[in-house]
Amino acid sequence: MLRALGIFQRATADQLWRMLRSADRHDRCTRDTLKALEKTGLVREETRLKSGHKLWVLTEKGHREAKLLLPKSVRISALRKLRLDAEGRPVKDDGYDEHAAAVTLTAAVLTGAGYGTPLSWQTEIAHKLPYGYTQYADLTMRAPDAGVPAMLLEVDRVTEPVDDLVDKLRRYNDWFELLAPKADADQEKAARRRGSAVHDFRLWSRIYPATGHEGYPPVAFVFTGKTAEQRESRMRRLEQAGRRYFAGTPYPWAGFTAVDYHQAVPVVVTELERITADPAGAGGPVWRRLGRQEWQTLSEALDNPDGERLYRVQEEQSRRRQAERKAAEREAKRPACTQCGTRFTDERWQVTTRSSWPGQWDGLCGPCEKEAVSRAEAERVARRQAEEDAEREAAEAEVKKGRGLFGRRR
Repeated sequence: MLRALGIFQRATADQLWRMLRSADRHDRCTRDTLKALEKTGLVREETRLKSGHKLWVLTEKGHREAKLLLPKSVRISALRKLRLDAEGRPVKDDGYDEHAAAVTLTAAVLTGAGYGTPLSWQTEIAHKLPYGYTQYADLTMRAPDAGVPAMLLEVDRVTEPVDDLVDKLRRYNDWFELLAPKADADQEKAARRRGSAVHDFRLWSRIYPATGHEGYPPVAFVFTGKTAEQRESRMRRLEQAGRRYFAGTPYPWAGFTAVDYHQAVPVVVTELERITADPAGAGGPVWRRLGRQEWQTLSEALDNPDGERLYRVQEEQSRRRQAERKAAEREAKRPACTQCGTRFTDERWQVTTRSSWPGQWDGLCGPCEKEAVSRAEAERVARRQAEEDAEREAAEAEVKKGRGLFGRRR
């Protein structure tokens, strides 16, 4: 509890209950713990909100204790100093901002749904841009065990122009594209053509863990306040105006419906009212990925079923279709035997095309060629035999003729 107050500075018992003991049926145990910590001088009541909830903060003693309990990687929030009136009595501070309450409640309901622990959160993390602007994230969450290695959250109470939200999204996109110190710009340009390899050259990959999906770390807009219709209108307007940053790029090849999300910012939206009304809380289908219509769980919303996985499937299908087309084209060119009409085997086809000079039997298939060769050989042998027989008969006739002449001369 001290660590949670050290991170979020101020919180109600309800928020701490949702964050730390959501399995309890109510916040009684949390309230009892806060009273015990108050007696030991570690926490104090800062004010009582209009809702009737007490707002708790750390005392100087509690702040020192929380700093010892928090890891060095987690920044402790500033101490809320106790103010006294002229008579030395504590002055109740009524300056608890509704935005700060919504930020703490957002972290509480997500933590209660299993997205990390209080140590998974940081507030007001700076993202410095080269043109002199620093984009502060209301919350950053790291919940790798829940399938969300990193996520940046903006809490909006429907009070600022939608254009301001789009500007935030643009600045996050600009920051995600910053090169890491000493990164080779030429190598980064070459890597850009290879998809996800480009992120190895980016600054964000030195600060945030890999997302587990193609694309930049996700950004979540959590809306609360006003009416459901106003919140819905706000989400639609953000979707229309910010499409260039989250929509991804279609692959240019014919027949591909997959989307290249490697250079896109995954943007999800939700409402605190929707989360608290759902029986599963932030773990239920209370998230919508901009560019989609359905409400999904956070893991489903952050997934890219139409992204690289689909691309690999379609790439294999395209490769198979191309191979089938080439095979069909080749089959159409396959010669047929001029004698029996049988298509050539690959081996026979290769033999007939091996030489640039046409062969005597190139028009025949293998078996017909063998028959033709055998028949030609038999004819050659028969011819040769006939020639030899004729030559022998001629020689014998000549011999007989010679003998007859010699006999008459005698």
